[in-house]
Formats: sequence, C-alpha cells, structure tokens
Amino acid sequence: MNTHSPLPAPGAPLQHYVSTAPIDLQSVEAMTPEQSKVFQASQLRLMWWKFRMHRLAVISGIFLAALYFGILICEFLAPYNLHTRNMDYIYSPPQQVHLFHNGQLVGPFVYGRQMTLDMDTLKRNYIENQDDVQRIRFFCKGDSYQFWGLIEGDRHFVCPAENGQLFLAGTDRLGRDVLSRIIYGARISLTIGLVGISFSFLLGIVIGGLAGYHGGIFDLIVQRIIEVLQSIPSIPLWLALAAIMPITWSPILIYFGITVILGLLDWTGLARAVRSKLLALREEDYVLAAQLMGARSSRIIGRHLIPGFMSHLIATATISIPGMILGETALSFLGLGLRAPITSWGILLTEARSVSVIAFYPWLLLPMLPVILVILAFNFLGDGLRDAADPYK
Repeated sequence: MNTHSPLPAPGAPLQHYVSTAPIDLQSVEAMTPEQSKVFQASQLRLMWWKFRMHRLAVISGIFLAALYFGILICEFLAPYNLHTRNMDYIYSPPQQVHLFHNGQLVGPFVYGRQMTLDMDTLKRNYIENQDDVQRIRFFCKGDSYQFWGLIEGDRHFVCPAENGQLFLAGTDRLGRDVLSRIIYGARISLTIGLVGISFSFLLGIVIGGLAGYHGGIFDLIVQRIIEVLQSIPSIPLWLALAAIMPITWSPILIYFGITVILGLLDWTGLARAVRSKLLALREEDYVLAAQLMGARSSRIIGRHLIPGFMSHLIATATISIPGMILGETALSFLGLGLRAPITSWGILLTEARSVSVIAFYPWLLLPMLPVILVILAFNFLGDGLRDAADPYK
C-alpha cells in the first residue's frame, strides 16, 4: 500500500508543515556537557584556559606578581636599612644559613664571624666562629626606616640576632648589606619599566594610529622619522640623550628623565605594528559605517580599531618592559643614568666595574641575578599571552 502523499498538481501551492513543539534555546544537540562548556565559553575564559596551559608563563606571572608586590613593602622585607653601614664587616662574603648545630635542630641561624687582615694583600679574611650561634629572627624590630618616605617604622620580616650579623648576600665597600640594597633597588628598576612602557605606548599608539588610519604625507613623514631613529645605534643615542640632563637635577627629575628617554627610544617598533594593523582594519565595513555616522577619527581608532588587536599590544608590552629595564641598567652602569642616593640594580652593578673587585668580591655581581630572572620571566609571560591572544588556534 502506498502511504506517500501524492505529488501536487502543476501550479498548485506547496504544502508547508510547521512544528508546534517548544524551542529550547539553551539546548545544544549532539554535545556532551564538556563540549557545551567549551562552545558556550566567553572569549576571556577561552584565553584564560589557553594561558593556563603554558606552565612557564603561569609561573613567570606569579613570580613577577610577587616581585611587584614586594616593591610595595621593600622596607619591611629588607633586613637592614638602605643606608646602614657595618664598618666592621666591609666586603664580608655571604653567610650560609644553617638549621642544625652539633646534631641538634636549632632553627635557621648563622655563625658569627671574626675578621683578620692579610698584610701582604690587604685583603680582609672572615673566619666563622662555630661557637657563636646567631639565630635569625622573624617579624622583629630592627633598623628604623621611613615607609615610602612618609611613615616611621622599624619592623622587618627578617632580622639578625641581637648584636649579630646577617649578610646573606655579603656586604659592599662601605659595609652595606647587598641583599637589602637589591630589595630596595627593585623598586626603581621594576617601576621604571612600567612607567617607561606607558609613555612609549602613548606615543606608539597615537602616532602609529594616526599614520595608519589617515596615511598620506603624515604617514610618509612618520615612517622616515622611525627609520632614522632605528638606524642610530642604541648606546650612543642613550649617551647623547642622557648627557643633555643637567647634573644639578634632583634624583627624582633624573628618574623621570631616564624614563622619558627610554620611552622616546622604544615607541618606534610599536608605532609600526599599530600602523600595519590599522592599514588593514580601516577598510572594514564597520569602520565605513562609523564614518558615515559622523564619528571622529579619535573615536574610531580608540573605540573600534585599537580594541581589535589589544591582545597583541599586551603581549608586546610584556616583551618591551625587559628592554627598558636593561636600558636603565646599562645607563646607570655607565654612570650616565640614575645617581645616588637613588638605588637601582644598575647602580649596584657599578660596584663591580673593576676586574680586581670581581676577582676578590664576586658577590657584588649578585644584582645581575634578579635582572636575568626578570627578563626571562617577562619573555615567558609574553609568549604565554601571545599564544592566549588567539585561543582558537
């Protein structure tokens, strides 16, 4: 028996069937709960999942977050005040932390030291006194300081024993604790990268955005200026710009001067990247629609074009900050950057410019270690952010 409906006659209207079953907009057919979770996730959540897969980037982000939190309380973290001098322990090598003494658990402690002077080489030799056990104190009272130059305080996270010494990274030519100075120096070396990249991003986005959006003679002039700046070797240009700053300036003015110099030298690469992106995006239909509605160029660039590749800008920032930190370190090491009483990692490394100092007191090179770790952490973080910027790959 034929149950199929007969074909309609030629010219007759077609019969339509409409289902009256309710529609569930939340249902996703043929998908498991795990698949539904992924397909319905937001862009930011997908980026976070992709970023978590990059273990080195996650570890680097945690490490950098801890460092930047530490610069807020560096006075509390440092065992000594920045300017405290221990004249009886000049060029004292790093002390080793022990837990056991004569087979018994004593806790973290260091042995006391006695200094002898070698009359032939005039070198100070420090000998540990195994009978002088100096227990390390925590959350204790120590050298007084001014928290951010405003609030008086004397609490420290770690302190030496009463009438004892604690030089975990040794001391310099004035008997100052190197570890405390590294902790204080992080405040300048790490913040100069953030302030410098903010200035560089402002110039790069504004100049590159206008050149890429409008083009014409302005774009031609900007490209020639960028080519001239990028053709000049970095170190001579640093020296020339740093020499412009008067020696009568206060340390704070020099700090901001170095920041401006680093920003002026770093905006060219970002401006070219922004220009190339805007050259492609300005031809999109939504840009034409915004123009027809009377939107200004600044609004089109800021509200519609720049957010389209903001993830790329964030990744670029994490890679540019290490360059600024290295720039400040190089200028200060050459004696043309920051000057005392400001303390940065570059200034600390000036203590190790002599070969004889490096040979006899190698611990003065320890400020180079945080520089290397921060540079690597920013590079790993930048790789993770760049991969997470496009979670669909």
